[in-house]
Parts: sequence; C-alpha cells; structure tokens
Amino acid sequence: MTIQTTTHLNFRGDARAALELYRSVFGGHVVVNTYADFGMPADAPGSDKVVFGLVVAENGFRIMGYDIPGQSDGPITGGGSTRRENGTTVTDQALFVSVGADTLDELRAYWDALAVDAAIVEPLAASAWSAGFGMLTDRFGVTWSFSVTA
Repeated sequence: MTIQTTTHLNFRGDARAALELYRSVFGGHVVVNTYADFGMPADAPGSDKVVFGLVVAENGFRIMGYDIPGQSDGPITGGGSTRRENGTTVTDQALFVSVGADTLDELRAYWDALAVDAAIVEPLAASAWSAGFGMLTDRFGVTWSFSVTA
C-alpha cells in the first residue's frame, strides 16, 4: 500500500492566481473547479471562486488550494509571520511548504521565480546543513522553505 500527502492551502479569493503562479514556477498543469461548477448559482457572489484547485507536475510537485467561502480579504494561509533572528527561525505560522532539489542550480530556478514580490526570510545560500537553504513568504502569504537535498 502507498500513501501520498499533498499540502492544501486556504485562500481568501486569490486561490486561482496562487495556483497559476505555482504552476508557472514548478511546471505541470492546474485543475480548477469553482463553486458554480458544483451547483452554486452562477450569479451568486463567490460562485467563480475555487472550491477545488490542484497543481500537479511530473517532477513530483503537487499542491492544492481553495477559496474560503465568503472571504476575500487577502492572504491568510498559515497566518502570522516568519523571520530569522539570531540564527533561528521564529514563526507563529502553522506550516511551511518545503521544496527540496538535488542541486543548488535546480533549486535556484524555483527560488528566483517564486521570490518575485515575496518577502525573503532567509536568502538562498549554503548553510551548515545544506549546500543551499533559504526561506521566503510569497505574495499570497505562503512561507516556503528551500533546501538542497543531495
């Protein structure tokens, strides 16, 4: 028997834009179903929002997202903030999305694409435990941890 876990992110009205960004960064394809697709009247407020969203790429990247019904006040994913202080990560967020790659060059390509309009928590660079480590919070409020795994 096998099991697969997929991070499921919650958004306040911008799930479609976030999923499209992640597809552009990591590749693959996006599946999006709206509340209207599942029976909400098309003229009802929020019917165009994402009830089921998925990005799947052949490289193993997989993430889900949806828009919380009735919410449209910007990022909430994970809530809180993350920062580096005295060599440690200080956060009140419930989760980070972790991305690992075999080489720093491969990792840097993902980093550079996701870093646009992001808050850099820790620049991508060699660390005591990895040939490359970095953290950022993207423009949708999702904090990503990057590391070279080889």
